[in-house]
Amino acid sequence: MSDFYHEGSRELQDRFDTRRLADRIEQRLVSDHIGDADRAFIEARDMFFLATTDEDGQPACSYKGGDPGFVRVLDEKTLAFPNYDGNGMYLSMGNVIVTRKVGLLFIDFESPSRLRVSGEASLSDEGALLRQFPEAQFMVRIAVTHVFPNCPRYIHRYARVERSRFVPHPPEATPVPNWKKSDWACDVLPTEDPARTDR
Repeated sequence: MSDFYHEGSRELQDRFDTRRLADRIEQRLVSDHIGDADRAFIEARDMFFLATTDEDGQPACSYKGGDPGFVRVLDEKTLAFPNYDGNGMYLSMGNVIVTRKVGLLFIDFESPSRLRVSGEASLSDEGALLRQFPEAQFMVRIAVTHVFPNCPRYIHRYARVERSRFVPHPPEATPVPNWKKSDWACDVLPTEDPARTDR
């Protein structure tokens, strides 16, 4: 009996007669490690979506972006990405601390393709890797449990207009986002934040 599917999945598979198909997909396409093609796909992406849950099962989904290659495949069972400055809420990263379970969805919108990765995450201040990502607060390491492609047919085709100018590129100064200059935010920013009005 597969531990990949739970009772809810099986209920719907039986309702729509897809149990045989689901089992075949698990047998043929679901892996517990990152293969060479998966690695190339992941490291070519400049964004992905991250799903987490808190201790009560409340989900959170966040967008993570950077330069292509900002998600690194360290070995066939481990990947890592930098956590950059955000809004200071740490919803996703707080969830990582308390539950560790994560799901990552990588999408290529230009030649529709997608890949799902699940695993257990931890936060790391590991110096050598962290130093490769200027202005990153810490690294997030994922111990991979499942890797599998997803049907791309409903992916809308989009063309990139430009990459975010807020991704750090030293020695250029990283711009300050406008929301940090707002009256409601500027006086409660972290002490060392470049946008603080009293610096």
